[in-house]
Order: sequence, then structure tokens, then C-alpha cells
Amino acid sequence: MKRNLIAMLVIIPLGFSVALIGYGYRNVIAQRPSLDRLGLQSDGTFIGPNGKFNSSLQEFVLSGGRCATNENNALLSIFTTPSREAPVPALAPGCVTIKVYFHVIQQNGTAGSSGTGFVPMSMINAQINVMNQSYGGGTGGANTPFRFAIAGVDYTVNSTWYSAGPETSAEASMKNALRRGTADDLNFYTNDSAGYLGWATFPLSYSSRPKDDGVVCFYRSLPGGNFPPYDLGDTGTHEVGHWLGLFHTFRGGCDGNGDCVSDTPSELSAAYGCPVGLDTCISAGLDPIENFMDYTDDACMFRFTAGQSSRMSSQWITYRQGK
Repeated sequence: MKRNLIAMLVIIPLGFSVALIGYGYRNVIAQRPSLDRLGLQSDGTFIGPNGKFNSSLQEFVLSGGRCATNENNALLSIFTTPSREAPVPALAPGCVTIKVYFHVIQQNGTAGSSGTGFVPMSMINAQINVMNQSYGGGTGGANTPFRFAIAGVDYTVNSTWYSAGPETSAEASMKNALRRGTADDLNFYTNDSAGYLGWATFPLSYSSRPKDDGVVCFYRSLPGGNFPPYDLGDTGTHEVGHWLGLFHTFRGGCDGNGDCVSDTPSELSAAYGCPVGLDTCISAGLDPIENFMDYTDDACMFRFTAGQSSRMSSQWITYRQGK
């Protein structure tokens, strides 16, 4: 199925948007288990990852549900060069293949076969495909150095880990038991995500907390999860961006230090839906609603910038490569 990325939109007062005409595409075909629809409902309400009712998509985003990554843990990774990227040689596009270990946490059922939280291999393969297109420039953004390959997949039935949230004892137990590899290996966990779409650790954190390293995503945010507008795989793209050293594009608002990347315009706050033409800061450039590190719908975001690619390269070399 082709994926519409961004185009003319109708903004609905309830706080969500409907794409009318699109451009670009992404292959996100995935066979999925039978899943009741969560996420955005026909009446404009939004059912969150843990079944929590929200009166609108806006309410869900403003509640903090979109991403639980703690950017304050990574403040020391800010580079102070004039361009705000690290002064290291740029890596060539596609020169780094990151091994990915998937850890699927189920609440019940038979591990690797059925039950709440089960994710079939078709959805896992589709997630890798989405990430390779996103980081490879295949959706219209920068062609970064990074590509991804599945190194292993394991399934665990554990109701406590299934509901593990960020910075909890359940998360620590899960990661201590399952994490594999070193600093340059990506561990990708799926569970109920405690009501969030996902969260991640930053490269700088690995040296002090290696077992904590990785990303956690709501299992139905993978392609085919029937969780609109966040079921095309870009929660994974977003959280892996953090894992590679990127901040949110709206970090610091109009007057803050921003995301430490020179070619992403400032924006006052996170965008939701797909508000084409949004411009919340007086500095040059429209809000980067199409950027993977904003909070817009999966179908709206389609790019990393050259500056973000440079920052990820420098973070990789400094904190992950060969560590």
C-alpha cells in the first residue's frame, strides 16, 4: 500500500486533520493479527495505548503521551560549535548497518504465536523497512549513514513487563534480562508502553547505564497495528532518532537552545495532526511539521535534515561506534 506523506489538509476543530492530496510514498505492507481499532476514532476522540480515553488527538499529545523520552538526561551531549553539530568527519550515506534485536513482550497467550502484545514477523519486517526508507532518504529527507538489519527476535509472556513504563523497576528488570549486544546495537522493545507511544535512551547514557540502552515502542505503533494516526512505523523512526542523538525539533521553543541542529526551524511547541503552513516563531522558516522528530501524524512526517544527519553521525562516532 502506498503511503501519503503530506499535502493539502483540512483542519478539523476537534484537533485532528485529514489528508486530501498526498505526495511521496512508503511501502508499509504488513500482515497483522486481528486487532480492535484504538487511536483516533470516527467521532474525533482518541483511545490511547493503554485504553485511556482522550476527548481529542490534541488532548493525547498535550498530555505527554506522544513520547516519554527524557531530554534532560542528554543535556551534556549538546555540542557548542557554531553550526551546533560536532566537528567530526561526516559519515557516508548508508555506511553503517545497525544490528537490531527485537524483544516482543506479551501480556498473555503463547509466546511468539498469539496473545495480547503479540507482533508477527511481518510487522517487524515492515518496521525495519520503514526505518530503512526513513533513514535512507527514501521518503524525501536526507540520506543518512544509517541502515538497519534484524539480528534477533525474541518473545516473552510477562504481564509486568508488558505494562512497564519509563524509569520503572519493571523496565529495568525487562532490559536487564533481555538486552543484547554493545553500544552500537539497537535493542527495540515492544509492549503496552504504559500509555505512551514510546521512549528511548540517548547515546551519552550508554557508558553509565548500558543495560538501560534502547527504545521502547507501543506494539501497535508498528506498521499494521490499527492505531491511527500512529500505525505506520514512525514512532520507531522517532525513538531511534533519539537513540542516535536527536532532540525534539520543538525543544526550547522559540527562544531556547533548540534541538542543536542548524537547519531545523524553531517552533514554539509540538505540532499534532498535520498543520501545513504552521509558523509559531518569528525566526526564519515554517515549523518543521514534516520532521520525524516532531509530534505530527505518521503520514505527515517524512524527513530528517542534513543537519540532523550530521548530528547523528557525530553522536554515533563519539558515543556508540565500537563502544
